[in-house]
Amino acid sequence: MNPNSGTTHDTGRSPRLLVTMGDAAGVGPECIVQAFLRGHLQGAVVVGDLGVMRRASDALPARPMLARLESPTDVDTAPPGCLAVWTPPGLAEGLDRLPLGRADARAGAAAACCIEQAVAAIRGGLADALVTAPIHKAALAAAGIGFPGHTEMLQALSVSPGAPLPPVRMMLANDELKVVLVTIHQSLRSAIDAVTFEAVLQTLRIAHRAAASWGQPAPRVAVAGLNPHAGEDGLFGDEEIRIIAPAIEAARREGIDAQGPYPPDTVFMRARDVPGHAGAFDLVVAMTHDHGLIPVKYLGVEHGVNVTLGLPFVRTSPDHGTAFDIAGQGRADPRSLEAAVRWARRAVTTP
Repeated sequence: MNPNSGTTHDTGRSPRLLVTMGDAAGVGPECIVQAFLRGHLQGAVVVGDLGVMRRASDALPARPMLARLESPTDVDTAPPGCLAVWTPPGLAEGLDRLPLGRADARAGAAAACCIEQAVAAIRGGLADALVTAPIHKAALAAAGIGFPGHTEMLQALSVSPGAPLPPVRMMLANDELKVVLVTIHQSLRSAIDAVTFEAVLQTLRIAHRAAASWGQPAPRVAVAGLNPHAGEDGLFGDEEIRIIAPAIEAARREGIDAQGPYPPDTVFMRARDVPGHAGAFDLVVAMTHDHGLIPVKYLGVEHGVNVTLGLPFVRTSPDHGTAFDIAGQGRADPRSLEAAVRWARRAVTTP
């Protein structure tokens, strides 16, 4: 069993992936259909509403046949060439009649239901990994869902009620750069307070362990500072001296190849791995959401993958949101979702 997966899968068959449909009013369903038509979702199961997936198909020139499953395991007997859809228990009806391109509590509740049931299926051994299409945070909030995003929801769902939550981290990755975040969905003011010795050290441990799932058991980890010029020896802030550097030293004593802290405005260029410029590091740990994600997204959201590290199963997602402005127009780009599928397959098959 892969240490990052909650299930084993039979040798001789491809990993069974669950793909949640995301927000029914966004581009997620359309990206899923396009990815299937382009040959990237064979053997995968969509967790969602058949009507929503049919509406997404209607926006495209080519329309696949859809197969409704009673269980994710029924994908093995689904008619060939069909996009397999499992409608989980508790999913509301009439989702295909929701207006496209708007935040709606009903879409938020449906997205949450799909995520909950997909995680339950994985924990029950019915699938190997999870790929999530984009959800809308305002729709989640309108539905009364008490999580700001996927990461926090998946963290809570990955354990039994009342059990300690596993420490998790968000990573955004593409072929050129991998960035792991110490803090994620919170205000910048509160994020600075959340940059503690324990949080930085825990992030380094999680990143180091997770790297084995993509074939780097001994990654070179660069740590970006919090302040301009990494504090300039305390002139622009002392978090690097008080918090970040001691955490790096503690990680090194544990055998983690962590280096820094480096100025955030240059370390990503040093880590970028492209032809003619081998990256100096295998991944970068950044202190805050925008510090770390802007460099990766600037390289092209169509190539980025969001990976949740620290879960007892593999979870990936495309590096973009619901794109309400183009929903239902047949213009959504499926490449980030396809990259997320490739990453998930690789993660559950890497020894």
